[in-house]
Amino acid sequence: MAVHTAHPIAAPPAAPVREKTSHQLLRGWCIFVLAMALSGTTPLVAFGETAASVLGISIAVVSAIIWVSVRPRVQWPRLPWYALGYVVWALASLLWTHWIGASIPTLALLLITTLHGLFVGAVLTWRELVRSIASALKWILALSILFELWVSLVWAGPILPHFERPDGPVDDPIVLWSRDNLFDGGRIQGVFGNSNALAYIALLAIVVFAIRYASRAPRRPVLLLWIALAGYLFFRAGSATATVAGVAVVVVLLTVLLMRTTSRAGERTRYYIAYAAVAVAAVAAVWFGRDQLFRTLGRSSDLTGREAIWIDVWARAQEHPVLGWGFSTPWIPTEPAFDGWIVDHGVTVMQAHNMWLDAMLQLGIVGVVLLIGAYLAFIWRSWFFAVDRPRWDLVADRPYSPVTLLPTLTGAILLVQGIAESTPLLSWGWMFLVMFAFKIKQAPLVGRGPSEQRLLGEQGDLAAER
Repeated sequence: MAVHTAHPIAAPPAAPVREKTSHQLLRGWCIFVLAMALSGTTPLVAFGETAASVLGISIAVVSAIIWVSVRPRVQWPRLPWYALGYVVWALASLLWTHWIGASIPTLALLLITTLHGLFVGAVLTWRELVRSIASALKWILALSILFELWVSLVWAGPILPHFERPDGPVDDPIVLWSRDNLFDGGRIQGVFGNSNALAYIALLAIVVFAIRYASRAPRRPVLLLWIALAGYLFFRAGSATATVAGVAVVVVLLTVLLMRTTSRAGERTRYYIAYAAVAVAAVAAVWFGRDQLFRTLGRSSDLTGREAIWIDVWARAQEHPVLGWGFSTPWIPTEPAFDGWIVDHGVTVMQAHNMWLDAMLQLGIVGVVLLIGAYLAFIWRSWFFAVDRPRWDLVADRPYSPVTLLPTLTGAILLVQGIAESTPLLSWGWMFLVMFAFKIKQAPLVGRGPSEQRLLGEQGDLAAER
């Protein structure tokens, strides 16, 4: 039973501030946009190229209309300029591209992904952003485990893209959407049709759910169940590079927490020097001991044939080292320049399996420099976003927010993934780079600034995001 005093000094009780229905719908749309980005090639594998293209364009049009209608406060001078410079250079490559038929559709995909990164970062506050990413990841993980269960229990066998059943044994299981491995102990692929993609999404989910748990979000025991599901999918995906990324996440997290304990000038410098020395030693140990390392992880030392791909890509990139051959991320396998160029397990390869080599091939040295600038700016800002204590006045002992850990831990995942995959250049990887780089520049303090308090006022906003 509610009890309150009638003392004249005490304020009368008031109902908690509630979100407007329009903002709930806005956040719901952002969750859908994030889920589509996180799903990667799932719409293409499930419904085909035409349906996936129509869906992607339609989502972009709706997001643009919503952005114009909502008109969130944006400090236009504070944009992720290096990332946008990379996009502009990619557009400029239309002037010299050697595969115009591949450049046009992939540039459209790049523009849509960039638009959505800016859109979501503009309309959501930091806490809403983490909450929405968590919701989108729940949808993807739930669909992945349900899909694998459906394949094993209902479909009862391997499944090809577009819900087709193989006529007999396939030449190579790489062409399968799901290999029906859920109950036989093999690697599972979820809705992605790719074990590595599932592993990275599961790793990201563990990070996001743990941050939500540390933030004391509602229904924390349920979050533990989601962490357990993400951990199970990560384990069953069996990705060696994702395992290395997981180790990198742990190292970065421990480093951030250690840096947060410093209280005097100069303390961080010693830590930076020590960690730089450890990092150099670790990289050298991994490189020279990669044979034993990857045997332990059940993989070949050439990263499952990637070294051969890198040699071919590097040789071709040297023919146009400054400007590149023209943008195409991913490679379009029907384009004559790519069709049959590099074949792995009987299938035309659609990426260089290294984002830096891919950028060199497509956009030359200029593109690589812009990409390096985009990642350096993002890593630099996200690092200090995580390690610096929030301060905007004379109060110097405010507690850290777990939310500030997400950009730098995501950056660690993307950097490791970019060594063996080109996927950080598209889909959720590029969207998250743009989104977090933009959001940090717009709101370097969680809960402070116009973009953080534009909706309900500080108190109402915090209440709504719970």
